[in-house]
Amino acid sequence: MNRFFQMSSQWDLLVGLKMAISKRYNTTLAETNSGDVASAQQIETHKKVVVAGGGTGGHIYPAIGIAQALQRMATTVDIVFIGGADRLEATLVPQHGFRFLPISVAGFPRRLTLQWFRVIWKVLRGLTQSLRYMKELKPDVVIGTGGYVSGPVLLAALLRKIPIAIQEQNASAGLTNGILARWAKAVYLAMESTREGNAFRHAMHIEVTGNPIRPAIAAFPRHEETYRKFGLLPDRKTIFVMGGSQGARAINEAVVAALPHLAGFADQIQIVHQTGSVEMEAVQTEYERGLESHKAFRHCVRPFFDAVEEVYSITDIMVCRAGGMTVAEVTACGIPAIFIPLPSQTGNDQVRNAHSVAEKGAAVVLEQGKFTVEMLVETLTNILLDQNTHEQMVAASRALGKPHASDDIAKSILSYMY
Repeated sequence: MNRFFQMSSQWDLLVGLKMAISKRYNTTLAETNSGDVASAQQIETHKKVVVAGGGTGGHIYPAIGIAQALQRMATTVDIVFIGGADRLEATLVPQHGFRFLPISVAGFPRRLTLQWFRVIWKVLRGLTQSLRYMKELKPDVVIGTGGYVSGPVLLAALLRKIPIAIQEQNASAGLTNGILARWAKAVYLAMESTREGNAFRHAMHIEVTGNPIRPAIAAFPRHEETYRKFGLLPDRKTIFVMGGSQGARAINEAVVAALPHLAGFADQIQIVHQTGSVEMEAVQTEYERGLESHKAFRHCVRPFFDAVEEVYSITDIMVCRAGGMTVAEVTACGIPAIFIPLPSQTGNDQVRNAHSVAEKGAAVVLEQGKFTVEMLVETLTNILLDQNTHEQMVAASRALGKPHASDDIAKSILSYMY
């Protein structure tokens, strides 16, 4: 109910902004900084696409995945990203070779406070900047992948009568995507369960495509050399513990506590553990202590794996969070999972994501703070060491996986442009 009122209040605000700015549009453009306008000018006559989404990797990487697929399929398409000047996308997007234009962004507080006045000013400024970019770039379509940064950009596109498309990564709609979906030419969903919600009921066209992931994620083959690279053995089942690029303390602590129990299966299982940079040393120390009397237990502990597809290729079961992109990668690879979803995330997205996969038989959900070490050990060993159970979960995961989501979304978008 609270989420409904939050969406309603922001919906009213956006509609109000749209009406007000429509009346003052020409005056606003006349007052813009000519230097910034020049930076956005394009002389090419071929098709142009603007992509907006950011704040977190969960919104940025899908946007980059779609852009890369568009480049592969139509090399003449000009792609420009618009995002927060001081946000993660300002670094990641140029690193992937795409042009980036900054705007002022801010997220609305979840409760009505005095901070709303500061946020409204920033959003208005970001909207003005986005309107300017739309006028100069004249894109054929604007794609939003969520996060509050995409709101002003998509709204500016609508004011300029430019078609918009939306990609949603989670089992429940994000606020920005949910509010603007009714005006979208197409909405691309990661999961079938998202279609059942009310947020997209007015969308003109919906496709369940999955989340855009890098092609290499699901295509990397299982090789003996990969096992050797990480000091592992091909004849043992591999557990991949991953709490995301920054790690997850709760997952790290749970697995470390389970080590003495798992050590008894040293001749059958092994662990690859991505800890995050902050907890790397502490976790490594606990592995050495917990396995002191079990030297034969193979394990590889690192803060981060740049080529995560290598680890996926030899993984038999995951212990991980349930962010939209993690779920997409795990199912694209057909890996059974034990999800420990982040409980504090806005909208309970990870819990919903995790249960949507578990309902199809591809995962087990252990909610943080509600399971014991013994439960974790029992779940791991039951799945890994029971061939029937493991094979059924592998098949269920593969059935959910959509490894070609980037290409499917790009093809659909191009169909609207040509």
